[in-house]
Amino acid sequence: MATTIHVWFDFASTYSYPAVLRAMQLAAANHISLHWRPFMLGVIFKQQGWNDSPFNLYPPKGRYMWRDMERLCAAQGIPFNKPTQFPRSGLLAGRIACLNQTAPWITAFIQAVYRANFVHDQNIADTTVIGEILHQLNVDSEGVITRAASEESKQKFRGQTGQAVELGIFGSPTFMIGDEMFWGGDRLVEAIDFAMGRYSRL
Repeated sequence: MATTIHVWFDFASTYSYPAVLRAMQLAAANHISLHWRPFMLGVIFKQQGWNDSPFNLYPPKGRYMWRDMERLCAAQGIPFNKPTQFPRSGLLAGRIACLNQTAPWITAFIQAVYRANFVHDQNIADTTVIGEILHQLNVDSEGVITRAASEESKQKFRGQTGQAVELGIFGSPTFMIGDEMFWGGDRLVEAIDFAMGRYSRL
């Protein structure tokens, strides 16, 4: 029985916001460890020939998504405000999360970045916004941001994105238990059940 779920996510992803927060709650309730795996979803989109979010490329799909987000967040009891810019680059936050995946403050950082984007309508690509989030978490914001801009950090994030491609990941969020993939927040409960060994046979 696996008790670890690898959570692959992009900070720009709308559906990842409620899914990641719910994953934190369900994992704690079921004594499951979450390993955070940020990646660049835009790289995968470009491989599919998209130069923008599919929610922008296909307006009816985008309109549905924004209404769906309102419903999902209301049902989950979390705030949501449609950002005035979409998508916003999650590159800086992603590099920070990638470089600090096991830091004691990483879960709170992930929560705060998503809320900055999808609740407070802040530009998460702005170093000032990210710096303030880190400061509120009592983290050395200047040091963390400087390290995130290093070549080592850039290479690590590219490498992790390459790993996502090799795994066949095509969207955010994606939950991996070993080689088993569950895509989307609507598959989170199934991912938890699989990790807990609740599937009697497959």
